[in-house]
Amino acid sequence: MRIGVNALYLIPGGVGGTEIYLRFLLPALAEIDPHNQYFVFTNRETGADLVPPQSNFTHVPQAVRAVNRPARLLWEQTVLPLAATRLRLDVLFNPGFTAPLLCGCRQVTVFHDLQHKRHPEYFRWFDLPFWNFFLFWSAKVSRVVIAVSDATRNDLLRWYRLPPSAVRTIPSGVDPRFFEIAARREPECFLLAVSTLHPHKNLDGLLRAFAVFRERHPGYRLVVSGIHGFFSPQLHALRESLQLGESVEFPGWIPREDLYDLYRRAAAFLYPSLFEGFGFPVLEALAAGVPTACSAIEPLDSIAGDAALKFDPRDTGAIAAAMRRLIEDEGLRARLATAGPPRAAQFKWRTTAELTLAALAER
Repeated sequence: MRIGVNALYLIPGGVGGTEIYLRFLLPALAEIDPHNQYFVFTNRETGADLVPPQSNFTHVPQAVRAVNRPARLLWEQTVLPLAATRLRLDVLFNPGFTAPLLCGCRQVTVFHDLQHKRHPEYFRWFDLPFWNFFLFWSAKVSRVVIAVSDATRNDLLRWYRLPPSAVRTIPSGVDPRFFEIAARREPECFLLAVSTLHPHKNLDGLLRAFAVFRERHPGYRLVVSGIHGFFSPQLHALRESLQLGESVEFPGWIPREDLYDLYRRAAAFLYPSLFEGFGFPVLEALAAGVPTACSAIEPLDSIAGDAALKFDPRDTGAIAAAMRRLIEDEGLRARLATAGPPRAAQFKWRTTAELTLAALAER
């Protein structure tokens, strides 16, 4: 097969989980598949380092920037289909939600969530028309739609009325380097949350819970690492109104090496999200052996199983209680730290690649 990979959406350090997905899936595909030819279309922001070095992978740079969304979408709808025809592609793989609506080859598109349907209140009014139009029609023109969790698959079937046979649940994997952290952890007095600063991540609830937690544990800090979103000013203002000051840190997006170190040193990990399509940070914390508490929602329940403490994300008291248990209950901490890595080991990029390759081969 001649397989195109549409990476035009990718902004290094700017698109969160969808970047993690592609950066680990491509090497996994290269490892299992030396036979098919891959053509990886990238934008001006993304370097050739995204493309595996194997001889059956070809870098096809495009003269468009992803940060200019209208220009990127126009390019995706006009220039990309022409390039697909010129390269005689058999299938175009779209790992970032959107696809060309007219294309001369089969398409397989990945949906990481349908947040804009489940929680439109978290979107700016001028963003919703884009999400509603392009995601709906991208799903409709795709031969196969990949959902990263059963929760996302159920949303696709509900909102887009897709035939069940066209939608595959293919869970993502976990960065194997996190497993190395478990054996050399040196916990310090801080709680860690890794999350984009968007409303649905419920970081305002986390800050309020941390304020309650600090009444009994004033020596602890909270580090919230992730891409700054349009909700950032509200979170900074809330930190000041709760008089948390320097006890709460927002370092923003940090390089992967620094992120490994944060997990290594964190006393515990919190993930209070109100909505998720998958939940990479929870999986990373489990793999690293960090005692973890997360929202009792799907798909986090399915990912974490019994290896994490669960709480109602809308209950500030429940989040604060989970923080206290993770710090005060040594037996619980030890059990979660032991249970995390084997649970996370069930999510392998090789498996994701094998199932994705099978979807790409469907006629």
